[in-house]
Amino acid sequence: MSSIKHLEMAAALSAYPHIEIKKSLFSTKAIYTPTHSQVKAYILEYSPSEGERLERLLEMPFDKMAADIQQKGKPVAGANGNFRLELCLSDDHQFCGLQLFRFGDFQYKPVFEPRFYEGKDVESITQLV
Repeated sequence: MSSIKHLEMAAALSAYPHIEIKKSLFSTKAIYTPTHSQVKAYILEYSPSEGERLERLLEMPFDKMAADIQQKGKPVAGANGNFRLELCLSDDHQFCGLQLFRFGDFQYKPVFEPRFYEGKDVESITQLV
């Protein structure tokens, strides 16, 4: 688990209307306000082939995504990768925020802008991790 304040997408997460950021002396917590559930951050890395597959999955409609994962399995994260997924997930799985990055020119560059999901859509996203 990673710290929310160290994410590239931290500013977008803070600006999301249903997220409240609580700072204390030693920690920063994000709370999904509709359910008062804590949001935890994860950073996952993927090889080039798995990262490209993840990118394709994230562009699919949720029903096709679920079918593809059921048929081929979920993308496998590795120790060091060409792709990095920043994922923020509430404890109750009612909120998810994510952003995918690709390594190039000695830095990670966003593949797309941060995306946020709520309610039943989060179930499809959680199948990826």
